Amino acid sequence: MTDTPPASPPDWPGQRLGLPETGPRSVGRFGRRLGALAIDWGIAVILSAAFFSYDSIATLLIFIGLQVLFTVVVNASPGHLILGLRVVPMEGGLLGVWRPIVRALLIALVIPPMLFDDNNRGLHDRAARTILLRR
Repeated sequence: MTDTPPASPPDWPGQRLGLPETGPRSVGRFGRRLGALAIDWGIAVILSAAFFSYDSIATLLIFIGLQVLFTVVVNASPGHLILGLRVVPMEGGLLGVWRPIVRALLIALVIPPMLFDDNNRGLHDRAARTILLRR
């Protein structure tokens, strides 16, 4: 029996997936992800205040709706678009409809996006088999 040393952690998110450290196709870092989330939530708050007297349930439903609609149509939420990010399936191909729905519902639960792996993939991305990359 040979002793193998434990695998060392990657130098950057996405390294083990063959993705570059920086630039296009690199993994979206925490700051950009958080900024995109803030932008998306801000849009939901503005729409909720304008049309639903800033009802908390309406705000959450608007947020989920924006996430699903934009991710299905352009592979990115409004915040992702502004900050140069996009959602892609791990296997390649088309994103489809089910992945954005799963991602949005899990993001709305707050905790899943906060639990992420070495590739900055939160539980919501792992469940939907997606990854958030820079454009």
